[in-house]
Amino acid sequence: MSILAADNLSVSFGERTLFNPFSMEIGEGEKIGLIGMNGAGKTTLFKLLTGEIESDTGGIVRQKGLRVGYMEQIVASSSNQTAYEAALSVFDSLIKQEQQLEALQNALEGADEKTITLYHDLLISFEREGGLTYKARTRSALLGLGLDENQLNLPLRSLSGGQLSKISLARLLLGDAQLMLLDEPTNHLDIPSVEWLESFLKSSKSAAIIISHDRYFLDAVTTRTLEIEHCRVADFKGSYTAYMAFKKEQREIERRHYENTMAEINRLEAVIKQQHQWNREKNIKTADSKQKEVDRLYATLKKPESETEGIHFAFKPKAAGSNDTVMAHNISKAYTDTPLYKEVSFTIRRGERVFLLGANGCGKTTLLKQLMREGDGVRFGTSVSVSYFDQTQSDLTDSNTALEEIQNKYPNRTESELRGALAAFLFKGDDVFKKVGSLSGGERARLAILKIMLSGSNFLLLDEPTNHLDVYSRQALESALEAYGGTMLIVSHDRRFIDSLADRIFVMEKGGVNIYNGNYTYYIGKREENSAQETPVKAKAPMGAGGQAYKEKKRIQSEIRRLKTAVKQTEEEIELCEQELSRLNEELSTPDCVADYVRTLELTEKCQQLRSS
Repeated sequence: MSILAADNLSVSFGERTLFNPFSMEIGEGEKIGLIGMNGAGKTTLFKLLTGEIESDTGGIVRQKGLRVGYMEQIVASSSNQTAYEAALSVFDSLIKQEQQLEALQNALEGADEKTITLYHDLLISFEREGGLTYKARTRSALLGLGLDENQLNLPLRSLSGGQLSKISLARLLLGDAQLMLLDEPTNHLDIPSVEWLESFLKSSKSAAIIISHDRYFLDAVTTRTLEIEHCRVADFKGSYTAYMAFKKEQREIERRHYENTMAEINRLEAVIKQQHQWNREKNIKTADSKQKEVDRLYATLKKPESETEGIHFAFKPKAAGSNDTVMAHNISKAYTDTPLYKEVSFTIRRGERVFLLGANGCGKTTLLKQLMREGDGVRFGTSVSVSYFDQTQSDLTDSNTALEEIQNKYPNRTESELRGALAAFLFKGDDVFKKVGSLSGGERARLAILKIMLSGSNFLLLDEPTNHLDVYSRQALESALEAYGGTMLIVSHDRRFIDSLADRIFVMEKGGVNIYNGNYTYYIGKREENSAQETPVKAKAPMGAGGQAYKEKKRIQSEIRRLKTAVKQTEEEIELCEQELSRLNEELSTPDCVADYVRTLELTEKCQQLRSS
């Protein structure tokens, strides 16, 4: 069933067209990926769907009462509200109902029938709308998105932009929107948090349109893909990877058709020229006939659209370096009394592509920076030259132009060489004179990567190099690094990027580094294998407790059947339900359950079943 239908929409700003007329429908529960280059119009499309702006043509029909949720940035410059309170406020109506129930409960003793009825009706409404679980679900969402217990109670004014974004995302997910519009929801999330978000969205009954450059995430969550390219909105029933394969095949078909048609046109025009040279009446008629055929072919000829432009640059190290690129022996790092990691040892060899994974805050960036400083347990091989990509791009000077930024780093290179390199990274024409301080996040990332690629270093330390890059630039960077002959140690949360390049995975956890000799798919397989081996031991106690609860339930039911009066039987059954509800509510409040959204939903459904029985 359609919840929103857009018909013949188009948008222009001045002389610039964002979308040519297009139509689409969104069905209940659909999960749709929205892709396109930065600046293609993805956010504008969201604003159309929310009604913030109007289209030049056509219109949008929404299901009556449709609730559309769009992630908003929390303004927290002076707010003393805590992170938990800010997320919880999405349930304002339930909070008010809870306060009313508390006030009525205090007045129940000796109350009249009208007050008792009001309390009863309000209680039923409160439970039906999730009043018994909204606090547990809020904590579950915040913890799942990567905030820790201490951060839940911090005032908003003391939180980082990334932490505020997580709260905004939690508010959107917890709201009752039938259509969620998610703009780069995986930004600021580490891999465990992204996996939690995937699980949440797949189990959610709400429809969602998701702008994302995370290809792995799109494949895991979405079943339909929209792409904005060349002012057109393509609509494909399938995941991101399926769409890209289809698009490549269609482009090849269009290319072959165009080339075959042009070959036929050229053949016919040669015939026409020959017929005119002979200049007889019969030849003139033949030429006219062939010309009509040429005109018909030109009228139907469609030139294939060019591929979306992405960065394209080949780079290689100036020298090979020794077989052992870097050796770390028992290196440690601690802040105050809290160790980030200790006694970490490894060797990375020439040509290896190693990825460093771990939860936010575990010390990945700190480890990269420690490796930059030779000594204290870190030793480089002979002829090893190192370049470091800082995810904050702190080495860029805002007052420089893009061209000056590169010239200052490589003064011995000609301007022509540098402008050619900048053009390969999509800085063309007057773009090279843009001030660095005015560049977008994606443009700054491209400029910082270019500085490294021109260095000729044979050991690259890259800290989140794909941040701010669109899908096409990520693919181009993958290709460039695939062809690079040097050694790499990369921190990244982009699982497709990791899977495509990694020879080995280093995972930082429990103060150390675990090493997996394979790509991301291999690592996930090993992780699941280890988890499966541990599960029987961990599950033993809960399974026993569940068996005892089952036996106790059967014993009580047997006693109830032996009772002689229907009144006594009813009382026993009610008591049993209340005990089970109490137990379920207690479990809902446990930290393990709060962190497991799927289990929270399961227990909530059991509570609802007990109340309706």
